Amino acid sequence: MRQLSYLVAGLLLLAVVRAAETVVDDGEALVNAFVTDVVTFSGDFEQSLIDPDGRLLETTSGTLEIQRPGRFRWVYEEPYEQWLVADGTNIWSYDVDLEQVTVKPQADALANTPALLLGGSGQAMDQFEHGGSFVESGLTWVRLLPVDTDSGFRRVELGFDDGRLSRMVFLDNLEQTTVVVLKNVVVNEPIDAARFEFAIPDDVDVVGKPVAAKLTAD
Repeated sequence: MRQLSYLVAGLLLLAVVRAAETVVDDGEALVNAFVTDVVTFSGDFEQSLIDPDGRLLETTSGTLEIQRPGRFRWVYEEPYEQWLVADGTNIWSYDVDLEQVTVKPQADALANTPALLLGGSGQAMDQFEHGGSFVESGLTWVRLLPVDTDSGFRRVELGFDDGRLSRMVFLDNLEQTTVVVLKNVVVNEPIDAARFEFAIPDDVDVVGKPVAAKLTAD
């Protein structure tokens, strides 16, 4: 099955050496506001995967929808179609061309990953440390460092345009960089709950077994 970088979903290249960085103090507050105040988030994305030598390995694009806490739908449309759907209990990965669905318990699959910043609860920031903030090219960038050094990622950088998330950069432990550019972003508008439900299509291979949702008392 084709392996895609997390997200979770850009630019052809962000300069490895950042020029004219201006340190700012409000970056951490921007991330906290995004994690705690944004309930729904939707838009289009363009994603690029860059190797340690700065070569472009892959570009993809599609749409994303987030409903906090714990639900998101990340759909790759080009160059091939793949769905990532988190329903709050399981995360479903559906490769349309290969006619294969992989399902994993959501808590295990997303633990200590940048996806927690997008679809997690307000406690998602407990798994990251603030690594500094700066302004570059009109964006306020916030650098986050995973508390768990075995998370697979060395750092995450979030770029905010006038307080709204518009860029994400993930540097993994293989020195590969994933850059995600967000477009046509809509915040805190209702999203149909059915968008975060996954029905297994007929005649597909299913890898893994979903876990049952926990019942909550009224």
